Formats: sequence, structure tokens, C-alpha cells
Amino acid sequence: MKYRIIHKTTYVSADPVSVGHNEAWLTPRETLSQRVLAQRIEIDPQPSICSTLIDYFGNTVTLFAFNEGYHTLTVSANDEVEIHAVPAANGSGPSLETVVAATRGHATAADLDAYEFTFDSPRCRAAPEFAEYARTACAPQRPVLEALADLMQRFHADFHYDSSATTVSTPVEQVFRHRSGVCQDFAHLMISMLRSMGLAARYLSGYLRTLPPPGKPKLIGADASHAWLAAYCGPLGWIDLDPTNNVFPGTDHITIAWGRDYTDVAPIKGVYVGGSSPQPEVSVDVTPIEEGAPNDETRAKKE
Repeated sequence: MKYRIIHKTTYVSADPVSVGHNEAWLTPRETLSQRVLAQRIEIDPQPSICSTLIDYFGNTVTLFAFNEGYHTLTVSANDEVEIHAVPAANGSGPSLETVVAATRGHATAADLDAYEFTFDSPRCRAAPEFAEYARTACAPQRPVLEALADLMQRFHADFHYDSSATTVSTPVEQVFRHRSGVCQDFAHLMISMLRSMGLAARYLSGYLRTLPPPGKPKLIGADASHAWLAAYCGPLGWIDLDPTNNVFPGTDHITIAWGRDYTDVAPIKGVYVGGSSPQPEVSVDVTPIEEGAPNDETRAKKE
């Protein structure tokens, strides 16, 4: 499946921003199931400095800074990606306790890489109440995939999507008490639950297909950046889970970046001097590309 993604963020300030330094996680990752066909980021006004780097987690980060003032800043990411369905894992995998023990022992390189995702991070914290909630589905002897599927289903039934219930800084403890939030909150909370059980879990940011195929329901979170998570399952590798929609992500999810939590992969963040605390206006559009249609690189060559 091929997609074209347009992610546009606009900041408008009544007072000019005199100096600004920014970081953007807007470039899709190359993965076993995802290939980047074309990618460009457009920034208006033209920044004084612009460069890219690969962060600790392997994500591409765009750095840009302004040494002259501006009232309006627009950052547009234009991507084209191809998603291939990954064959479902055979069986239900090893038991949860086997995965936890192997990760803690980190005898293999994969176990060691996953181990750092078992610890608390700025927005995800282990807690006894999280472990108690998860334990109903995640009994130690259960096959890990069965446990994750049951936990995600229970989570989806118990927690209500409400865009007005939380802010970007709402702690996971409050989300757990109120049983409501958005995709970012649900990803953080389920990560906290899995880490409370000793499993490694990481945060993923990306997008969903905006319009579903005929006869399929529209996924929650399809009109903005989306968030889900992945759990490390030993020999099965990392398995993605979307608790907001109660699905194991497939060809409708486009991965941009991953890290410990949102703090590591916020789409755009930075510091500035001046301005009047502008709030961003964000629009996201993800549309399928018809077979045979030219991509951005082909169009550029023709022009």
C-alpha cells in the first residue's frame, strides 16, 4: 500500500519571534514493513540554519534555527511511503515470564537493546496499580501475544477517547483514574502497564490512513498525528499495538519515529525569544496513491 502524507504546522504570533531554535521528528522511518519513496520538509520563512541528524533511537531529526524575526512560521512535511503487510507471528509466542526473564538477562543483542525500554521515562512510570490492572490479562504463564491481545481489548473497553479530557502534560496516573484521554495518553498508560509487568515497551508516533477502505470504519486519530506502542516479545521481536483502536497495526499505520515516550519524538519542539506564546494549528492528510501514479521524485524530474 502506498500513501502520500501532508503534515502542516502553522504558528502565528501577534508579536514577532526574534530568535528560534527548533527540532522536528517528521521524517518516516525505514522499517521491515515500510519504505520511504519520497520525503521533503518545507519551512517558511527560510531558516537561517537547517540540518539533519540521526538521534539515539535511529530517528531522523530536522534542526532549524532563525536569527531574524518572524510573525508566522509554517512547517510542512510531504512524504510518500510504501507499507507492506508483515506476516502474523506463528503461534502465540513464548510465555510472558520467559520474555521478561530473557530481557532482564539480556543474553542476546536484541534483548539488550530492548532492556532500556523496561525503565521509567519522563511520561511513563511503573506503578503497582498498573501492574494489578495488567495482571488480569498478563498472567506470567500465558503466551505473550495472547496476553497482549487480551490486555489491549480490555484497555479499549475500559478507556474512553475524549480529546477534551487531557492536555499534553496530563500524567498517566490521572488518565488511569479518569479512564479517558487521547491516543498519546493511551500509549503512555499501556506502556506504563507493560513496564510495570517487566516487559519492554516503546512509544511510536506516526499517522493513520485518513479515509478507510470501503466498508471499514474510520480509525480514531486519523486526522492528526497518531500514537501507539510496541512491546518486545523476545524471539518474535517488537509487536505494535494500538490500544486506541484495539488493533495490531498493519498497512493503515505509518511510522515516523519511536522512543521511550512522547518526550523523545514530539513532531516539533524548540525554544524561542519574543512572540506571544502562539498555539500551533496542525493539519494531517494521509491518502492512498493509485498504482502507476508518479511520486514526488518522478514529478520533480519531469519538471
